[in-house]
Amino acid sequence: MIDILIYTKSNCPNCTAAKMVLKIQDLPYREISVDSEENRALLMKEDAKARQMPQIFINGQRVGGLAGLQAALKQIKGAA
Repeated sequence: MIDILIYTKSNCPNCTAAKMVLKIQDLPYREISVDSEENRALLMKEDAKARQMPQIFINGQRVGGLAGLQAALKQIKGAA
């Protein structure tokens, strides 16, 4: 089972697109909105260099944003 965590923020087109990619592929994910200061601190704890949204982690490893998600999913499907 793949563990996917996506940090998002309001009015973020790439966040919406990343969630759509996951929904289309029927992949469950956990979402944390960084609109709150508390959740933003959680992201900084995961990766202090993260600045753009979304920030996506697969099995605890940061893959980056939308492009990183698409690349990681290609690799996962190729390995399956």
